[in-house]
Amino acid sequence: MSGGFDLRDEPWIPVRSASGEALRLGLRDVFKRAHEISDLELPVAPAAAGLLRILAAITSRIGRDGDVALGDARVGEHIEDWLALRRQVLGRGMFDQEVVDRYFDEEVPARRFDLFDAERPFLQDPRLVAECVGPKGEANPSGVNKLVFGRPTGVNGAVLFGHHTDAAPVPVPAAEATWHLIAQLYFGPSGQCTPRRITDHRTGSTDAAPLRKTLSYFAWAPELFATLVLAVPRPDVEADWEATDACPWEENLNSPLGPMTPLTWPGRLLTGQFRHAVLLVPSADRRTVTDAYITWATHEPARVTRDPYLILDRRKDGDFQPREADGSRALWRDLDSLLLKTNRREAQRPPILEALPKRLGPMRVRAFGFEQDGQQKDSIWFQSTTPPVLQWQEESDPAMARHIKRCHEAAEDTGDRLDFAAKIAWKIAADATTDTSPKARMRLDARKPGPWASAAVNRYWPAAEDEFWRLATPERIGADVTRPFVEAALTALDEAIGQVSRADIRVARARSRARGILLGLLRQTRAS
Repeated sequence: MSGGFDLRDEPWIPVRSASGEALRLGLRDVFKRAHEISDLELPVAPAAAGLLRILAAITSRIGRDGDVALGDARVGEHIEDWLALRRQVLGRGMFDQEVVDRYFDEEVPARRFDLFDAERPFLQDPRLVAECVGPKGEANPSGVNKLVFGRPTGVNGAVLFGHHTDAAPVPVPAAEATWHLIAQLYFGPSGQCTPRRITDHRTGSTDAAPLRKTLSYFAWAPELFATLVLAVPRPDVEADWEATDACPWEENLNSPLGPMTPLTWPGRLLTGQFRHAVLLVPSADRRTVTDAYITWATHEPARVTRDPYLILDRRKDGDFQPREADGSRALWRDLDSLLLKTNRREAQRPPILEALPKRLGPMRVRAFGFEQDGQQKDSIWFQSTTPPVLQWQEESDPAMARHIKRCHEAAEDTGDRLDFAAKIAWKIAADATTDTSPKARMRLDARKPGPWASAAVNRYWPAAEDEFWRLATPERIGADVTRPFVEAALTALDEAIGQVSRADIRVARARSRARGILLGLLRQTRAS
């Protein structure tokens, strides 16, 4: 028996309707009802980041005005024509129901959206059954625990989110397995993997997935329809415009040992850069996944291209790299990089936030991140959404964009100063030999920061966020943006030191010195 879980119609994508109802829909209904959906509620953030790229690729096929689609290369050659087409698609207010059915039922080959199809399971490689084998030709799957992010694997796997072991793996519902399939393809690890044998070529290592340890940003409209249309990247990308564009479910399987297919817009840009190959093993009734193969898909060098949903930060060598996900860093701290134009020297705005239409009403920014290292360690995934802020982009409201930048810089400068001041305070309090005279130069030992710095900083940032949003209004343009953050830092410092400790004369002297360091920011602000 093959097939049995058709992602076009099986309810596997969690959404919330405009009326507030929580639903699960298949791909077909997500597009047919996109204008009635207020939010995507997939609980696995890395899967949501990948799914939105998949949905954007499909949107480029079915988002049409007449016979012209958003993904047509003929209109993509001229950016102004493409932007006009996008406005027309948005003006329709919904996807054409017949176009949606025609894409899923006629334009894509049969069964390509079936999770368990024997010949072409969705986003999987059926050849792994024969190629991931042991020395004697026996099946060598990776295990279902390897598929699901958060489950421990191997003998020394840590038990974090459930008592799962490789000796007694718990099957995963097919819907949830799809989430983790997508997450593996976009955020999977590098290094050792299940070996794959092709002719005499057998290796057990893979490269990191294209989005590993990154943070993706999307323009978030009041309804999913507009969000998906705005998620289609503009055609001003480096791509092969002569080659035919295709997504994995639209074309034949590639040879793992052959050259990579040309990078084309928008399908392969969004869905054609995977480094992992996966195959799910279903239960007899096709409702759960009981095992999985996870291995390498190619060892060809990864393409160098700009992902349209990432902020780029300048490195010390002058080149740019994607901003890495940090579970301890709140989204508001990225806001100036999302509002200011991309001609900034230190950070480049995600291209997906360029040239946004001005008449869509209030739009937010949603971020999906996965804090990881470059190889095997996964720390935490998260998602966050701003209030409506995109009306303050520099192109539309330069004064407000610059005000947001001032607020953010004041918060960051104060946070850095608090960290330094708390370390100085601890050194004075803990080391009786420290020279505390005003002109004395203190050297901090990075190995002995003391407990006050982390305690103070952890208290400061939530308070700083509250102050930031109080300041981030047009009415506060021109206001003193430094003092509120300094006052929040002083409070955080006092709480970190504690009432009892401050009774000690040496601690009191240390606290006074640290407060003076923080208050110095106010003097600098007045001087400038």
